[in-house]
Amino acid sequence: MELKKNPKADLTRNSGLYFVIGLFLVMLLTYVAFEWKTYDEQNDFNYTMNVEDVLDEEVPMTEQIKTPPPPPPPAAPEIIEVVEDEVEVEETVIESTESSEEKVIEVADVVVEEVEEDLDIPFAVIEDVPVFPGCENEKDKRACFNSMIQKHIAKNFRYPEIAQEMGVQGRVSVMFVIQKDGSIGNIRMRGPDKNLEAEAARIIGKLPKMTPGKQRGRAVRVPFSIPITFKLQ
Repeated sequence: MELKKNPKADLTRNSGLYFVIGLFLVMLLTYVAFEWKTYDEQNDFNYTMNVEDVLDEEVPMTEQIKTPPPPPPPAAPEIIEVVEDEVEVEETVIESTESSEEKVIEVADVVVEEVEEDLDIPFAVIEDVPVFPGCENEKDKRACFNSMIQKHIAKNFRYPEIAQEMGVQGRVSVMFVIQKDGSIGNIRMRGPDKNLEAEAARIIGKLPKMTPGKQRGRAVRVPFSIPITFKLQ
């Protein structure tokens, strides 16, 4: 038996229309879902306030401090006695303190005492150098002084034994002052070892008393410095 198809029974004939209608309905539901709005429940609040209850507060009583009134002014005397000014007052005469040009005041002679100042004049610039014993008759007393100092050091020189054993050597700078009476004082040393410094001080301390140096005819102190070299052979 052969099957025959009815053209009215074709289900795929309107499938495109059904698809469009379904798509439209889906888009419409989606739009409505997005545009749907919900609102919270409104609550009515009562903002009224009973003013009479607030005004019922008790106000504490304040005590007023009473200050005592000021004392009354003293009463005026009933009788006022009038005293006549009959007492004579001696006038005081003030003499002028200005001196008259005619008066001559004699002033006694003023004695000016010369105060000797302790001056330190270096050996290189002093007018009259200190005179070493034995240089009194020499013309160039400065050169003679230097020569006699060198001879004195060479004569009294002694190398310290402890410095020799330790191998210590070097130059010691010695500074001293020829006082106003010609004696030697204020000896200071600076060297590489204390033993060498002590030996240099001993040599300078044995210098003889000299004729003091003079500046403008007056004896002054003269600083002098000299190096002493200690060298092992």
